Amino acid sequence: MLSVSVFIFALMVMKTGAGPLAPMIRSSLSVDSPLSALGFGWLSANVTLSGSPVAATALTFLDAQVLSVKETFAMIAGSRLGAAMLVLLVGFIYVLRGKQRDLSLNVGLLSLLVTQTIYAPVLLLGFFILSRGWLSAWQVKTAHGLQAPFQLFFDPFIQRLQTALPDWAVLLLGFLLVIFSLWLFDRVIPNFRLDESGAGMIQRMLYRPVVTFIIGAAVTVLTMSVSVSLGLLVPLSVRGYVRRENVIPYILGANITTFIDTLIAAALLVNPVGVSVVLVQMFSVGIVSLVILTLLFRPYLHVIERLVEFIGQNRLFLIIYVSLIIILPFLFVILG
Repeated sequence: MLSVSVFIFALMVMKTGAGPLAPMIRSSLSVDSPLSALGFGWLSANVTLSGSPVAATALTFLDAQVLSVKETFAMIAGSRLGAAMLVLLVGFIYVLRGKQRDLSLNVGLLSLLVTQTIYAPVLLLGFFILSRGWLSAWQVKTAHGLQAPFQLFFDPFIQRLQTALPDWAVLLLGFLLVIFSLWLFDRVIPNFRLDESGAGMIQRMLYRPVVTFIIGAAVTVLTMSVSVSLGLLVPLSVRGYVRRENVIPYILGANITTFIDTLIAAALLVNPVGVSVVLVQMFSVGIVSLVILTLLFRPYLHVIERLVEFIGQNRLFLIIYVSLIIILPFLFVILG
């Protein structure tokens, strides 16, 4: 209950701090197009190593009319591109600990490459739906009166924050509170130990792509964080629970249900358009993932594995790749 209350309060604080900063975000930070919003979300998630707070920030920007619908869609997509960076970091940590260098590093590369490759068609499909004016078909009616109790309780605290802090500090405080609330969520989630839960009995089932797809989706729902669910891939792979070819379905499943917490954030903001944007994002990711899983899995697996081997086995190529995924968001913000 405490984590939920902190989460709601954080969203309201961010919404309050975002409104007055609209000119700075659009001019100084150059977030004034879908491409720049994509880069801004990607860059922010790279820095925080988490996509959920960045996606929640995008929704508060939409609610405060700082971002347009397409820009919000792009920023949320960018947050997912950056969230997978955590898996690569975990892989590096396992390498430093001497834990099967190739396997640890390759799982991190897989997570990044799968997310990055599916989001090109996801963005195209999502922008197509939004540009065709179909957003009204996804519109969800909400009762604005539901937010009144939260406003009555939290408004006095938010007004004091507005008086005591500059607008940018209010927005930053809200963002940090979102991170803290998600940390609280993680603390109340039970720590499953697969080696003590009879996982050996179902190890054969994990070789089936559909099963690992469902597990990836389910684990992300339980943890409310794609960073956490994808971060589990490295230790699971090192221990032999998940083979590399079945990591891809797991990631595809996780990338669909990762939007549950973002959907909750949109609902808590009582913003029907925000809810619709998240639903379009989930639909787009789901369609692209299911097409890959059912029609293109073998050729897609072959291409991704070749890319992983190409990047992972050469230190220079690895440095170039990591540099690109850090530099590209900057370029999108500047050139967008």
